Formats: sequence, C-alpha cells, structure tokens
Amino acid sequence: MLKTTLLFLLLTYTLFSGSLSITGTVVSDNQKMIGARYMGYVKNIYFNIGDSVKREDTLFELESAEFDIMKNQADLALEQAEIMVDMYRTRLDSIRREKALMRVRGKDNSVDWNNLDITADNVQAGLSATRSLVKNAAEKVKQIATIANYLEVKAPNDGIIVQKRIRVGDLIVPGMLAMVLVDLDHLEIEGQVSEADLLKVNAGDFVDVTIPSLRFKTKGRIKSIVPSANPMTHTFTMRVSFHQDHKKIFPGMYAKILINYKDALLK
Repeated sequence: MLKTTLLFLLLTYTLFSGSLSITGTVVSDNQKMIGARYMGYVKNIYFNIGDSVKREDTLFELESAEFDIMKNQADLALEQAEIMVDMYRTRLDSIRREKALMRVRGKDNSVDWNNLDITADNVQAGLSATRSLVKNAAEKVKQIATIANYLEVKAPNDGIIVQKRIRVGDLIVPGMLAMVLVDLDHLEIEGQVSEADLLKVNAGDFVDVTIPSLRFKTKGRIKSIVPSANPMTHTFTMRVSFHQDHKKIFPGMYAKILINYKDALLK
C-alpha cells in the first residue's frame, strides 16, 4: 500500500526546470541631482556633459548682487566696531596717564581724581559693549563666508556629468535642477517582471547578465523586487547587481537577464 502511494505521488508531481529571459536597462544606483542653495546668476561653468569630475570639484559658480551687499555691510559693521574699540582703549589709556600725573603731583583725593574715576568706569563699560559688537560682527562675517561657499557648487562624489541645464548668465534659484551627476562605480540593471512570472523570481537568486552591444557576459544577483506593481502593465521592478569589469558600461545600455528556475508542477 505504501509503495503504491509513493508511486502515485511521483507520477502526479514532477520537478520542472526552465528559464526566464527579461530585458533590462543599466542604471546608476548613485545619481545626484545638482542644484544651488542660493539664488544668483551663473558666473562660471567648469564642466560640461560627458566630463568626469572628482568629489569636491567646483561644478559652477554663482554671482549675486544681494550677497555682495550683505558682505559689504558685514565687513563695514566689523570695521566700525573695531574702530570704536580702539577709540575706547585710547581714551582709557589717556585717563590712566592723567591719573599717573595727578598721583605724582599729590592730587589723589581731588575732585578731578573722582571725576576721572567716573569717566574711566563709563569708558570701560563702553569698551565692554563695543567688544560685544565686534564679536557679533565677526560672527556675521563668518555667516556670510558660509553663504559664499554656497555660491560655489561642488560635486558630492566622483562621477560623470550626464545633464547640464544651465548656461553662463542664467538666473538660478534654490530647487532648480542645474546638473545631473552619475556615479559609474555603482551600476545595476533594472528590469520589469510580469505578475505571472513573479513566483519564478526571488531576491538573492543568481542570474546570467548579458549586455549585447559590448558582448559582455557576467553573473549577477537579484538585489530587490519592488513590492509595488504598475497598475497599467501589472509588472514589478527588479534590480540586479552584477560584476562590473568593463570600462564602457554606461547607464541607459540595453541588457538581458536570464533566470534559471525550478518548479514543481501538478500533472
């Protein structure tokens, strides 16, 4: 009886092997949209489409009349505060010299001596207040220097400029797209899996990757399957990481993904 049952199960189920071919596109996992943090006119552009850049390279530079006014005002306020400090210091030194002369002449307890004490206290208070002004003005100058850094837009990482939407003289505002930077060291392949084939694909599975234009073949691995279907096509987005050992692989290239799978089918 047991042998008959096992034979029935073997005849009912069979292990089916097959392959699933999916078309995909090479994409970058590290693509940056470059904009500006400060409004101004484009003064210089140092890189164009197709140029390779390194991290911290200055991509473009802005000029702003508003910033120039703020910088001049901050520098002037600091200069005026420093002049006032020098003036109070000079006055305080003068009072000290007058006291020294009066002490030599034996007038320590005179009315003039008391008046000088009062004047010295007032000058000292003014000096302390002016030093606070200098400190505040210096902080303002530092803030302006920080804004100056925003006028030079730098590359956040190594990569290639694939889009440039600005020209010298253009007015750029915060949030406006100026350039697109693509990192070629972190490429993946993106493909669409139909809902009917979803059971044949699992995150972590190894796959065969081909880029026909380069005659490039390598092994890849399914990195993720986005759990959100396109309601129009009923497909799911799949990301595949692969061994990138070819220097001419760029985002946008056509690729093929071959998935070998096994499934148990009911006869």
